[in-house]
Amino acid sequence: MSPVQVSPEKMKRVDHAWLRMDEPDNLMMINGVLFFDQPLVLEEVKQVLEERLLVIPRFRQRVVQSGRRQRFSWQLDPSFDIDAHLVEEALPSPGDDAALQDLVSRWMSSPLDRSRPLWMCHLVHDYKGGTAMLWRIHHCMGDGLVLMLVLLSITELEPTHDSGAEEAQGSVNPLRFLFGEDPPGKEEARRHLEQVMPAAVRLLTGPAEQLASVSKWIKSGVFVPTFGRMAVRLPDTRTLFKGRLGVPKRAAWSDPISLEDVRRVREALGGTLNDVLTNAVAGGLRRYLAGKGEVKQTLSFRALVPVSLRPLEEMAQLGNRFGLVFLSLPVGIEDPRQRLAELQRRMGRLKHSFEPVVVLQVLGALGASPKKIQELVVKIFGTKGTAVLTNVPGPEEPLYLTGKPIRSFVLWVPQSGRLGMGIAIGSYAGQVRIGIATDEGLVADPEAIVTGLHEEFSAMLDLADEH
Repeated sequence: MSPVQVSPEKMKRVDHAWLRMDEPDNLMMINGVLFFDQPLVLEEVKQVLEERLLVIPRFRQRVVQSGRRQRFSWQLDPSFDIDAHLVEEALPSPGDDAALQDLVSRWMSSPLDRSRPLWMCHLVHDYKGGTAMLWRIHHCMGDGLVLMLVLLSITELEPTHDSGAEEAQGSVNPLRFLFGEDPPGKEEARRHLEQVMPAAVRLLTGPAEQLASVSKWIKSGVFVPTFGRMAVRLPDTRTLFKGRLGVPKRAAWSDPISLEDVRRVREALGGTLNDVLTNAVAGGLRRYLAGKGEVKQTLSFRALVPVSLRPLEEMAQLGNRFGLVFLSLPVGIEDPRQRLAELQRRMGRLKHSFEPVVVLQVLGALGASPKKIQELVVKIFGTKGTAVLTNVPGPEEPLYLTGKPIRSFVLWVPQSGRLGMGIAIGSYAGQVRIGIATDEGLVADPEAIVTGLHEEFSAMLDLADEH
């Protein structure tokens, strides 16, 4: 079935900014893999996407330019064919992590077809006897939060994918109601979210709910000084993580980390779950640099951390509604306990920052500016940081697709602002996985960073046991 659209829908300015940020050596794609221990069947997946994903108009729309000013709009693709967006391929023997890493890295470096809707789904068979489902979606379609909710909404709460059976058992995924024809109000949206990911609701919506309280300050003159401080911030420290970018990228991911173990560390050493995991990441980056002989005790560099500004009542609306803060990572501190304490201190200073709201306004302004102006501003701000670091809290219970359990998932964020590294922390069903994407010319072996972060987390567990 095809939704009716009389005329093209004008692209929002902030989404236009993300579209124009796309370059061959820095693609603005959000990538993710869902892991299944059992093989998926193409026709069954196709049926699910047709019934649950394609009812969201954006997934049938392509980007077009029209009018005298060649404005960008969303327009239904008149020749839409799901077979151009859902493909299958098989990993070469032995079908292990190394083979999947090569495949994900290759597709991460390949642009989407601009003549079609900007998403792809790859069913990668023969991965450890099951299937890895790789998603590639352009950032202009939406931010990481809303796109994650879209993908989770097509899953099932129970091991069945028959719609009639779902209704009979009352197991329809509540997230599906977020994207229905009648978008839910604030409290209804909260109720749907809390049924699937209760602990995440506060983290996802807290900053947005504070937006109303700071909006009057933004209007009364906070924007200019905040933006000014960001603009004159000194370029970030030079390390081997920064440099000229090339087209090839490399993807790596951690083994599952038990959330129960993360809680043990938090209870013993302090901080939040996010503090503990960010500390492990910082320690892994330190170990990598130390192995190259490039780390000092005083070394810090900045990570751009997305902050969701999406109100609950707009959870069903695609597009981008987030800002950024610059978090200085104390990478040079060797002792995990001292590094965690310093990380907490730095994070605490950012909790009431106006920067996320200002960044969202800047992105909107850039989307309406000449492209050369946007390129200049992106280049300037790209010097201020080294990596993108995000935390995406997911469902607490296992979900299913075509009746088969999703064992885990991992995400990779695009390296906006011409940065060379993206780090995504994602939780699901009692475990955490961390995805790291790097520019191959800068870091050809991101799996070594992953090894380091596992070693760091083990060291923190040892400290927790001694506590």
